[in-house]
Amino acid sequence: MRKHAKAAVALVVAAAMGTGGCAGAGSFNSGSDTVTIAMVSNSQMQDAIALSGEFERENPGTKLKFVSLSENQARAKITASVATHGGEFDVVMISNYETPQWAKNGWLVNLSKYQRETPGYEVADFIPSLQKSLSYQGDMYSVPFYGESSFLMYRKDLFEQAGIVLSAEPTWDQVAAAAAKLDDPANGRSGICLRGKPGWGETLAPLDTVINTFGGRWFDENWHAQLTSPEVVRAVEFYIDLVREHGEPGAATSGFSECATQLSQGNTAMWYDATSAVSVLEDPASSKVVGKIGYAPAPVVQKSNSGWLYTWSLGIPASSDKPDAAWKFISWMTGKQYIRMVGEKLGWSHVPPGSRMSTYQIPEYAAASKAYGPLTLSSMQGVDPEHPTVAPVPYTGIQFLAIPEFQDLGTRVSQQISAAVAGRISVRDALEQAQQYADAVGRSYRENQ
Repeated sequence: MRKHAKAAVALVVAAAMGTGGCAGAGSFNSGSDTVTIAMVSNSQMQDAIALSGEFERENPGTKLKFVSLSENQARAKITASVATHGGEFDVVMISNYETPQWAKNGWLVNLSKYQRETPGYEVADFIPSLQKSLSYQGDMYSVPFYGESSFLMYRKDLFEQAGIVLSAEPTWDQVAAAAAKLDDPANGRSGICLRGKPGWGETLAPLDTVINTFGGRWFDENWHAQLTSPEVVRAVEFYIDLVREHGEPGAATSGFSECATQLSQGNTAMWYDATSAVSVLEDPASSKVVGKIGYAPAPVVQKSNSGWLYTWSLGIPASSDKPDAAWKFISWMTGKQYIRMVGEKLGWSHVPPGSRMSTYQIPEYAAASKAYGPLTLSSMQGVDPEHPTVAPVPYTGIQFLAIPEFQDLGTRVSQQISAAVAGRISVRDALEQAQQYADAVGRSYRENQ
């Protein structure tokens, strides 16, 4: 695995240094009292930046410097820095994809000692599936800021007007039929919004769950690529036909943020994506559809519990020379007190969901999240990253493969999918090229068995 990790990281580092992923980051030279944090520019992270003055007031000897980047840029920049021991960052926002692999490589600080020595931090309060996914050999190497699964979000009022009733566990056929019925381009409303933007963490996140529930897989048990199998072809054709026929304009450049805007502004009837989207949809300051959204489990075909499991978490690179100060910030941002502060200062819809069990026991949050909170928690508890597909596979992970090569492989495959969404190539041609990429990775595993 270390051989695979080095090869995969070399590709990612080269890509990061050869693209604009560093743009806007500025100088990373910091004073001795400054903790530099690399973050993804999602709404919950922007809330943390807005509240960071509270931390600095409580810790007058420490200043915080945030480097906020888009998801694809952040992945590239953080990976390049941590893998090369660059030392630019003291805290990095990563996920359950990177954490176990980077811990094995010695790139992250073991946080278990810090956790034990921090009064009231309560590691046992983390949702068990997330705690396990962020651990290596029993110790945690990053801690969750928020966690998520995926579900279907839909306009209850439009469904009622059209006489559409979803089953308790909706199927993708039901979703497609509803999208066709509610598609109204003349009035600027699409039937559904689905990601089509390139990136292994963008379009592949929802698409991989569709592939899984259609009975598809990336590799068979012997690492033979399966991206041109009938099951994968059917899944990808279904997804792309749906978004091309009844999806949002410019789907090939739409990711999480773009679809959040589409639904929150009333420009689409449905959206299948991360459970964390509620922070945008249920916030009166950013949404026109507060209280109008219904929530349903991830749609299925063959495999039930088809939602994903993901967390944005905070870790300390082994190259940081300020691990104590870095942990002080991390424990603040991932602690129970921070969650309550967000609700009280910014509103309960802003609370980072899916990290701690106790969040769902806060009366104010339970009331505010009645429509989506229990479903978020049950979705995260019900998925199984160790058995993500109908047929057996040699990898773990639901919307990603937990192998070092997936950052590069997934990005390359996503580019083919996005091109098919844009209509530049056919689905069959996209998957033929994707199969070649996957076969090269699978061959390296077969040769080392």
